[in-house]
Amino acid sequence: MPDAAGASAASATTPTLILASASPRRRELLARLDVTPLRIAAADIDETPQAGELPRPHAARLARGKALALAADGAADRAHVLAGDTVVAVGRRILPKAEDADTAAACLRLLSGRRHRVFSAIALLSPDGTLRERISETQLRFKPLTDGEIAAYVASGEWKGKAGGYGIQGRAEALVAWMAGSHSGVIGLPLFETRALLKAAGFPLG
Repeated sequence: MPDAAGASAASATTPTLILASASPRRRELLARLDVTPLRIAAADIDETPQAGELPRPHAARLARGKALALAADGAADRAHVLAGDTVVAVGRRILPKAEDADTAAACLRLLSGRRHRVFSAIALLSPDGTLRERISETQLRFKPLTDGEIAAYVASGEWKGKAGGYGIQGRAEALVAWMAGSHSGVIGLPLFETRALLKAAGFPLG
């Protein structure tokens, strides 16, 4: 039976994880990998797209920036930091995170009956400073939406703070006519890519 000092030393070397996101959806998805964050510490960075920035590199830059921002603040001492960002795009156009009903409705009208892409980027910063990154790309197409369907979805309030004005884990899933890619990525944390990064970093997984 290990003594208290041995147990303390073992605990000190057990890998821990900080989730750089206040999103309950990312926390729930992470739980599917049997990973519980030691702490949740949302990173506060400027998410404005740079001039001419394309959707994929934009998502990757934000995920990377969130992980590095926590490390710079000293919030990640001796812990792995997992950060993510999700971007909805129509062609080269990056759709905003809907903060009001008008923006949500405008996004849904744009997405109605057409194909769009969701980029879900993740970055894992290890205690030794190693930064690992992955990104998933999912293509989706909404059914042609009537004014009534758009109004009903906007009235639900599910769009609040969501990239592209919708969340696939809710009522919007019934509006998706076709999808190819990562369902968990569209929600906000691509599980296949996340598991691969954690395994590569030596984080214990089942």
